[in-house]
Amino acid sequence: MIAPGETIGILGGGQLGRMIAMAAAQLGYRCHVYAPEADAIAADVCAQFTCAAWDDAAAMAAFAADCAVVTYEFENVPVAPLAALGDTPLLAHARALETAQDRLVEKRFVAELGGTPAPFMPVDTPADLAAAVAAIGAPGILKTRRDGYDGKGQWRIMTPGDAATLHLPATALIYEGFVDFFAEFSVILCRGADGDIRFFDSAHNVHENGILDTSTLPAPADLQAQVSAARDLAGKVAAALDYVGVLTLEFFATAHGPVFNEMAPRVHNSGHWTIEGAITSQFENHVRAICGLPLGDTRLAAKGVVMRNLIGDDVHDWQAILADPANHLHLYGKAAARPGRKMGHVTRLVLD
Repeated sequence: MIAPGETIGILGGGQLGRMIAMAAAQLGYRCHVYAPEADAIAADVCAQFTCAAWDDAAAMAAFAADCAVVTYEFENVPVAPLAALGDTPLLAHARALETAQDRLVEKRFVAELGGTPAPFMPVDTPADLAAAVAAIGAPGILKTRRDGYDGKGQWRIMTPGDAATLHLPATALIYEGFVDFFAEFSVILCRGADGDIRFFDSAHNVHENGILDTSTLPAPADLQAQVSAARDLAGKVAAALDYVGVLTLEFFATAHGPVFNEMAPRVHNSGHWTIEGAITSQFENHVRAICGLPLGDTRLAAKGVVMRNLIGDDVHDWQAILADPANHLHLYGKAAARPGRKMGHVTRLVLD
């Protein structure tokens, strides 16, 4: 067990790291953020901040020496430089990062565990894309295998003709067939080093322009009917990775059952509602897990919850948001709003 008073290292300086640090402080831990960006908002609430490139081995080693355990707040942290952490534990393990960072590796991994992803094929050349569209059909989505989130690094292909005119970027790609779904949801779990797993309730997630807009609980009955099978797969993924901490798998709810979309080896935007809406938040349970503490109760703390992301200029109506006493406002401290940027979120609890 890592005792309160020790330092938790956080790789990445965004809003997820900020919320991990706030939960850690509640339990008596200090946090040390490592990020390449000088304006890392997680550093605002941490005891120490190292601003250095990912491949700065000396800075990474010094950071590790100050920490009892290291975690990460996003899945695109480069894996190779993490060797400089030395004997300082990294949780979740680097294999989870390696799996999630490549969409082709991720989908093959999940399929081997019995999950059902959308039909997919790797694409490296225009000929590969033509073959993938011919085999899988259109419409479909072409994605970069690495990086890309919130709709970035994706191209919709509605017809084979679209594929023929597309200028491919010079990076590895994957083509995925269109999924006919009636809802989207995520399975968020927390797994301790002893294998104990706690699942949070699955919210009905609604996206706008590729970015999560709202998460609503309880989810509709037809969606909830698919959660058990999705949890079974998520548990297999966690066990196969010997995972410690919060893990998220996103799914499409379809007429034929849950279809796996992607995994995030970290706390997740669709779980922000847990801060007020669950007895123990995803952030506190992540801290508990990586520090070897007993996991907390994940049940709902209200009859219903609606979390809404504040995107771009949405954040400027904060006074109106706070005029409703059922609302809980979270602003991330980002300096400048721009289209598509997550500036905060608001969670509304239904108590009656």
